[in-house]
Amino acid sequence: MTQQRRRLFTRRMFLAQGAFAAAGGAWLAWSSSWTARFFRERIAEVSREMAPIAHKPTPLSWRDDRLTFSWLGHATVLVNLHGLRILVDPTLFPRIGVDLLVGTLGPKRLTAPALRPAELPEIDLVLVSHAHFDHLDTPSLAAVRGRPAAVMAPGTSDLLPRRRYRSVTELRWGESAQVETARGGVLVRAIEVKHWGARIRRDSWRGYAGFVVEHDGRRLLFGGDTAHTRSFADHRTLGPFEAAFMPVGAYDPWIANHCTPEQAVEMADAAGARLIVPIHHQTFTLSREPFLEPIERTQAALASEADRLALREIGQTVVV
Repeated sequence: MTQQRRRLFTRRMFLAQGAFAAAGGAWLAWSSSWTARFFRERIAEVSREMAPIAHKPTPLSWRDDRLTFSWLGHATVLVNLHGLRILVDPTLFPRIGVDLLVGTLGPKRLTAPALRPAELPEIDLVLVSHAHFDHLDTPSLAAVRGRPAAVMAPGTSDLLPRRRYRSVTELRWGESAQVETARGGVLVRAIEVKHWGARIRRDSWRGYAGFVVEHDGRRLLFGGDTAHTRSFADHRTLGPFEAAFMPVGAYDPWIANHCTPEQAVEMADAAGARLIVPIHHQTFTLSREPFLEPIERTQAALASEADRLALREIGQTVVV
């Protein structure tokens, strides 16, 4: 190839690369496809700081002769149930999404987690309600302290990161298991909720569930992720429940898969829960409702019995 031809070839390659980059930039800027919107959102988040938490839990000071719990953000709850340490749907890092080993590609938190992994106590039991990235976060599950038992929705245990779990149990609706931990046994039952479980759309065989946990004569209900369903009236026979941990966000426009705050209160009432703990809000932008709308509507729904609303902000701790 002559020098003139090499120069012409190089110029054409440069122009082609520029045209490709311009086309890619235009697609990213204007396309309404899910992929383009996803990357636009991730780019927009880069410079955004997470809001600090208003409350800092101190679980190492919690007494083992009481029921104590704290909402760590989104659907993550840390519970000390009479000495048994339970962690539900842990998301403990700044982002959720695809684990790239060197980082996570996915939505960034609006509010920092109330505790970092190193600030957790050693956990006895981990509950995972389904495979969605905002509930089954592999970096968080790998970072949980201790050697916990894991109880999961059906068809999800293959997603657990490789680490030492005391045991791994999948439960379908209506199934129960007596799970042994370093701090004693706990009865866990999977309950019916209304949601879906696929992680990457094609794996629709994966299941989803809520859970009832019983230890030392006290029972808790974890609603997982759910739209409105009458099944919570059937769960009443498994109580009475000291508290029901209910999702109250991501209903606009996803009402087919997520309940409204009013529906969450209605379902907790149907189950006969003494306290209502609103979760699944104030953490990630997963829907269109305003940031504080879920908790404001929950408060309004409980206006006549405000003492049943256990907490309102991430990091708050409740002792029963």
